[in-house]
Amino acid sequence: MDPGNWATALAGGSKFGYALLTVALISNLMAILLQALCARLGIASGRDLAQACRDAFPRAVGWPLWLLAEVAICATDLAEVIGTAIGLNLLFGVPLEIGVILTALDVFLILWMQNLGFRWIEAFVVTLLGVIAVCFGIQIAMADPEWGAVIRGFAPTTQIVTNPQMLYLALGILGATVMPHNLYLHSGIVQTRRFGDSLEDKREAIKLATTDSTIALMFALLINASILILAAATFNKAGKIDVAEIDQAHSFLTPLLGSAIAPTLFGIALLCCGINSTVTATLAGQSLPAWARRLVTRAIAIVPAAVVTIWYGEKGTAQLLILSQVVLSLQLPFAIVPLVMFTADKRKMGALVAPRWVTALAVAVAAVIIVLNAKLIYDFMTG
Repeated sequence: MDPGNWATALAGGSKFGYALLTVALISNLMAILLQALCARLGIASGRDLAQACRDAFPRAVGWPLWLLAEVAICATDLAEVIGTAIGLNLLFGVPLEIGVILTALDVFLILWMQNLGFRWIEAFVVTLLGVIAVCFGIQIAMADPEWGAVIRGFAPTTQIVTNPQMLYLALGILGATVMPHNLYLHSGIVQTRRFGDSLEDKREAIKLATTDSTIALMFALLINASILILAAATFNKAGKIDVAEIDQAHSFLTPLLGSAIAPTLFGIALLCCGINSTVTATLAGQSLPAWARRLVTRAIAIVPAAVVTIWYGEKGTAQLLILSQVVLSLQLPFAIVPLVMFTADKRKMGALVAPRWVTALAVAVAAVIIVLNAKLIYDFMTG
């Protein structure tokens, strides 16, 4: 979860109603499959995705993959920086320019928390997600969406591919859900679990890790869908189809929901999302390798965020947030293709090699993402 999810879901819900719920669902199913492969890679080979790439590829391939992974983390950091700054502004009146700078300090909090043990970080993340879920549950109850339209929104439509604006937001939702840096992160995190060296122990560990990540991702789908449903049930229903700025959405909630508490809940959930995304991006940076690189990456992300917020104010942040998620989608194939290659390689995985049907599904997912990204680039190049 990060504020990039908010920007894409708010824009999608306000502009296209419930139609992009199907993208949130399909993206989540893709994430479940890919995270399961990450768990298999980490447990079977004892290497995370970054280490496996370094082992398998020459420097001429490894260095570009590393740079692309850093770009993905920068894009995530960008969303986290802007979203957290907006959350601080909405709740406490902190100017955006100062909020952007303050977010540079939260990386030290996460690095310090690592010293307490990984279970503390997990508990912290679960608590934040619980707060976000409660906030959105209350707001959706206030919005009272048309549940028949919500259910129909999960049905696929060809308009997603034929409408360039819808495709752009759809790929933003995809990038915000799957997130390439999480593939590096998850393949490393599963190795913090305690499991035996026997084949059966590792099979059990893969099964438990897959169940663990699937439950977590279904919970994330619930929250992502909630953001989009809230936007569709309030902004789209009221004819406000161009709501993309988070502060704009915040100001519209009181008159549309008839409650002064709704904007506060919105701001609390946003701030929790920003902090939560700090955790995953920071930990993903740790696997790429030294912690000093995290500070460099965060600095690179803060520069464009600071320029936009100072130069344009709130009005420039939404497009940058959405763009950052589309960048994640464009980077996805460079993480997915090596992941599928490694987990299908019996020399690397041994008896725990991915079943052929799983590999076939993963290849189909990679192909779909590559084709949609190519279509987006084609639409951009042809105007």
